[in-house]
Amino acid sequence: MNEASNHTAFFRGLRQMFGVTLILLLLCGFVFPVLLTGISSMVFPAQAGGSLVYADGRAVGSKYVGQEFTKPYFMKGRPSAYHYNTYYEDAQGNRYYSDGSPFAGVSSGSNNYAPSNPALIERVKADIETFLAANPDVTREEIPTDLMTASGSGLDPHISPASAQIQIPAIAKASGLSEAALAQIVEDNTQGKLLGILGEDTVSVLGVNLDIAAAMGLISVNGN
Repeated sequence: MNEASNHTAFFRGLRQMFGVTLILLLLCGFVFPVLLTGISSMVFPAQAGGSLVYADGRAVGSKYVGQEFTKPYFMKGRPSAYHYNTYYEDAQGNRYYSDGSPFAGVSSGSNNYAPSNPALIERVKADIETFLAANPDVTREEIPTDLMTASGSGLDPHISPASAQIQIPAIAKASGLSEAALAQIVEDNTQGKLLGILGEDTVSVLGVNLDIAAAMGLISVNGN
């Protein structure tokens, strides 16, 4: 095979390589995502749109992404290293988390500290003291574990029924609602195990707080 034939074979192989790459990029990077998104939007429109939750005609959150609630009459969720991406802006446009620390940008995940890490121990101790101050009728030993530990994503919107029930007395005092009414709200927003056997019972913090807001007259309607 002469040199000209070698060059021809080389460029033919190079052309085929780039051609296959371009075709796969088009199929996998454009056609497939667009097709899948279109089908999802038609078959599961709510889920494809982010499973948004509405109140008074506007989106106030998602069923599957937690939020940071700071008002004393609202139920609190699990700790989040990113404060559930909740932030505020000062007059200069600088963004901060609710505790005053700089906003790190939209993120998910946890700090992934080892149990022996001093930073984790200090954070848990501080969260325990904060919770006890807001819930004076609760003892340290009574605090459910999930209220002091973050989820893997740091965005978990659910807590355990025990974590919801232990907050009821303090919320009742702050909101003016009866403990019985709040217990019913928690029950209304409790989801059982998948198929009755998988996972654990969970309480939607956003669902509870929307019902509390509706009962207090802060919003006129709570709907999905």
